Amino acid sequence: MGSTQAYGSWPSPIGAALAASRDGRPEYVGAVGDELWWTEPRPAEAGRRALIRRSPEGTTAELPAPWNVRSRVIEYGGRPWAGIERAEGGPLIVFVHFDDQRLYAYEPDGPREPWPLTPVSAVGGGLRWADPRPRPEQGAAGEVWCVLEEFTGEGPTELRRVIAAVPLDGSAADDRSAVRELSDGRHRFVTGPEVSPDGRRAAWIAWDHPRMPWDGTEVLLAGIAADGTFHDARVLAGGPEESVPQIQWTADGQLLLASDRSGWWNLYRADPDGGEIVELCSREEEFAGPLWKIGLTWFRPLDNGLIATLHGKGSTTLGVLDPETGDLVDIAGPWTEWAETLAVQGSRVTGIAASPRSAYEIVELDTATGHTRIIGARHEDAVDPAYYPAPVVRTFTGPGGREIHAQVYPPHSPDRTGPEGELPPFVVWAHGGPTGHAALVLDLEIAYFTSRGIGVVEVNYGGSTGYGRAYRNRLREQWGVVDVEDCAAVAGALAAEGTADPRRLAVRGGSAGGWTAAASLTGTDVYACGTIIYPILDLTGWGTDETHDFESQYLESLVGPLAEVPGRYRERSPISRTDRLATPFLLLQGEDDPICPPVQCERFLAAVEGRGVPHAYRTYPGEGHGFRRADTMTDALESELALYAQTFGIDRPDVPPLELKK
Repeated sequence: MGSTQAYGSWPSPIGAALAASRDGRPEYVGAVGDELWWTEPRPAEAGRRALIRRSPEGTTAELPAPWNVRSRVIEYGGRPWAGIERAEGGPLIVFVHFDDQRLYAYEPDGPREPWPLTPVSAVGGGLRWADPRPRPEQGAAGEVWCVLEEFTGEGPTELRRVIAAVPLDGSAADDRSAVRELSDGRHRFVTGPEVSPDGRRAAWIAWDHPRMPWDGTEVLLAGIAADGTFHDARVLAGGPEESVPQIQWTADGQLLLASDRSGWWNLYRADPDGGEIVELCSREEEFAGPLWKIGLTWFRPLDNGLIATLHGKGSTTLGVLDPETGDLVDIAGPWTEWAETLAVQGSRVTGIAASPRSAYEIVELDTATGHTRIIGARHEDAVDPAYYPAPVVRTFTGPGGREIHAQVYPPHSPDRTGPEGELPPFVVWAHGGPTGHAALVLDLEIAYFTSRGIGVVEVNYGGSTGYGRAYRNRLREQWGVVDVEDCAAVAGALAAEGTADPRRLAVRGGSAGGWTAAASLTGTDVYACGTIIYPILDLTGWGTDETHDFESQYLESLVGPLAEVPGRYRERSPISRTDRLATPFLLLQGEDDPICPPVQCERFLAAVEGRGVPHAYRTYPGEGHGFRRADTMTDALESELALYAQTFGIDRPDVPPLELKK
């Protein structure tokens, strides 16, 4: 039987360094012949992403350091690699190297180091590439068709994006003119082209400011001439209020697409010759999600005409859809969340999935037998899983009776319980985006707190994805209102029902979640302290050339047009409400963040100075938006725990004290 000890002071084998070492997940799984490839994080190697190769026999190898396979297109990136199966010499891999953003070619079975395919530009952010699609039959030596992001000036929004063709013979390595442009540049944002089975058509997704891709996109269709140029491009589907985040050709030349025209991202089939667009499976579930990165995939057609698809409400599972009958059969297994990537090899479907008891791992489904197996990045328990939290999915009631979805992680330890009559401290986690959601999966950062006796609740506030377009649209022009109210309502409900100590509530979040945390501390009296991570704090500054192009007009929908409601930008910004700030806070910031730059924190701290509010500010060189280095994440977690310990009166000699300035 466990012993009794004050909440928050429990010993735990889940240290900050362990949690940091397990941060991140595999991404971008793909098939190259009978091999599988994907990328994996390496927190101990300065946060690089390794490219992993799995042979048919099950052995794995990786492209070693210093290679870092990650794109910076739209800053959040996109699919950074592609492969070509060859009859001789093994596969040819094309990938983006993060450090210089050039495309490289790589023969894993050959003696050569990777060699560049694209040039370097000294203008602004240079040339960036994403979502490559090999066209080995195009041109003398073959090409790869992909998204090109080209800076035309020094400002973060001085750029253009087109679909471009890069020769595989290396002739463009020092010559920008050797890169052919395939699209006409009329749209601000494009995805890589999907080429029809007969090679005569290309389809891609495009959108423009001020819309975000979850607001409205268009599916463009063009013919491909014999010389590989596009012609007669036209809109096939989509519109200002219809989001299409993925398209895919079928073997018989029909175009599958995910669209939220019904209010939910469901699957449809479009006739490219002008026929109707047919819904394949009408459900109040999401069969796709927000296109935060170029080249995400939620579904793939199989050779037999069936469709492997991710779907769900709040969480996701993998199923196989019969497009003729609408029948959908889900696979059995413990996984509660599947990442936005799928690969198909014959009857086999491979994805990346996790559960509350396991981190993301590579999972293969044989659709012929229904059998599943883990084939890569297998989860291994570094500690006794008895220390993992046991989350409870709940729906709370917010202002006006609206539903608020959340996952509650009570304090949990196999050998400790809290004293009778004592309620535990709780931290409200606000996810980033804000058009995103908190997944129901094992997260050792959460376990770091719950195993010590501090509860966590992840709030999928109004505006989150996974619950349909109407839920997503709750945040339109209401950012800083609905998200703050929903988080406060969940915290208040946990306190009112006796789950959480109302005097020991905290709020934390990163990016858009950092905004919600800061807005909560300056707009409510619910929380005793908060952790604000690479946040937005000044809407006017952020909305006028302080962020990157992709989100530069995001606030038009989240807050309203700046030219029409400038007062709203000032009134909602935490920087304008520091006179209401009375609780301790911790501010964590990457020094090289192009999305939420340090100047936001610096102006906020200048406004707080002299007000007597205890606070700490920790910055991390070499870190951008989202911490990737193990030493950074370790320090950040220990600093956060120290803030809660000092604010809540918890004895934690195992973490360095946090120096709080006033």
